[in-house]
This record gives sequence, C-alpha cells and structure tokens, in this order.
Amino acid sequence: LGNKGLDPTIHTVFYYGWISAISTGFGVLPLCFVREMKEYWVGVSNAIAAGMMCAASYSLFVEGCTFHDDNDDSTISPVIRTAIGCAMGLLFILGTKSFLDSHEDVKVGSLSGADTRKILLIVFVMTLHSFSEGVGIGVSFGGEHGNELGVFISASLAVHNIPEGLAVAIVLLPRKVSKATAAIWCVVTSLPQPLMAVPAFIFVHSFLPLLPVGLGFAGGAMMWVAFMELLLEAYEDTDMVTTGVASTLALGVMLAVQRTIEDNH
Repeated sequence: LGNKGLDPTIHTVFYYGWISAISTGFGVLPLCFVREMKEYWVGVSNAIAAGMMCAASYSLFVEGCTFHDDNDDSTISPVIRTAIGCAMGLLFILGTKSFLDSHEDVKVGSLSGADTRKILLIVFVMTLHSFSEGVGIGVSFGGEHGNELGVFISASLAVHNIPEGLAVAIVLLPRKVSKATAAIWCVVTSLPQPLMAVPAFIFVHSFLPLLPVGLGFAGGAMMWVAFMELLLEAYEDTDMVTTGVASTLALGVMLAVQRTIEDNH
C-alpha cells in the first residue's frame, strides 16, 4: 500500500483520505438485496445502527483518553481533554436538535418533517465524527513513523468506515431514500477525512493537543444520538428484548472488528 522509504507528501495524505472516505459508501451493499422493510425490521435496523454507533463512541473515548504522543505539549491530561470534548459534543448536538425541531418545515428531496430531522441529525453526527478521523489520518502521516503508520491508519479507517456506512444506510433506506442516494450520503459523512487530513498533516504540532478534544466531541454527540434517537425509536417499533439483543450483538460485532484491526497492526 505504501513505500516505507518515502516521506509522505500532501498528495499522499489527500489520496489516502479519499480512499477512506469512499469506502463508507460500500456500507450500502449488504442492503442492496432488501426490497422493502416492515416497521418491525426498521426497528431492528435502528437497534443495530445504535449498537454500531455505541461501539464507535466507545472507541473514540478510549482513543482520546489513552492518547499519547511525544510532540503533544499540552499540560492538560488526555482524559480531561476528552471529557471536555464529550461535554461540548453533547451540548452541540442538543443545540442542533433544538434547531431542527424548531424548523419543522425542513425538507430534503421528497422527505419532510420528522424523517428529515432524523436523517439530518444522523448524517450531521457521522460527519462530525469524520473530522476527528481526518485529523487522525493527517497526524499519523505527520508523525515520526510517517508513511508506514499513515497508510495503516488510513487502511484501518477504510475498513472501519464500511460498517459505519451500513449504520447510516440502515437509517436512511427505510425512510424511502434510494440506495444510490444513501451511498452518496454515506460518502458525504466521510468527506471531512480527506479535507481535514491535509491541514492536520501540514500543522501536525498544532493539531496534536486538540485531537483528544475532537475525539471526545464526536464520541459524545454520537452516543447521544444512539441512545436518545435510535434506541428509543427501535423500542417503539419492536420491544425491549429485540432492541436489547440486536443493539448488543451489533455492539459486540463492531468492537470485535475494531479489535481485530488493532491486533493486526
């Protein structure tokens, strides 16, 4: 995937950022074989998406709290920075939800009302969390291990983005969004990855102290949406047991996938 001997360039970083972003669109593929979803299966889908988002949030929190880099010159511990980011993320998503709720006439294509607000909130949260992933790509290329670590992080994120794309798709498709449109929305949620990777690579020392804050911010926002939006809706469409089992299984599988990626590093 990359040449260990060569120093990474801006073009290299941008290229790998795009590979990572485009892979999110592949999350739609498993759903291409589903014709129509009844309300019960919409609920199950929401529970699965919630489980996946909880796993992603957990990983973001762990990554933020255990963050260590010799070039990080901040005097505040990574745990506190992650906690500050989490609180900011929660406040931000509450403000966003309040704004969307007060604009009930919001429309996206043929969708309007509650469906549009739900879709915008989920797309918004997944896009937010891509900012920290983009910074992660740039910082990894700009660090002491350069190309080798950068290529690994990008490849890991590309694999990791496919189930995240699936989490977005299983929220969009039951709301009459076409598969092609859902794939585009999935890629849109990852656009900050190539866009943030380049400045983070160029100004790596400036971005390092802020990385735990960004990870906490994204984790807090995503956790709120998983619990307060998707799990509640899943419970309304199914029942407590189905919601619990589906979300727990999705959480376990996603964490296992993330652990496998890490263990192969």
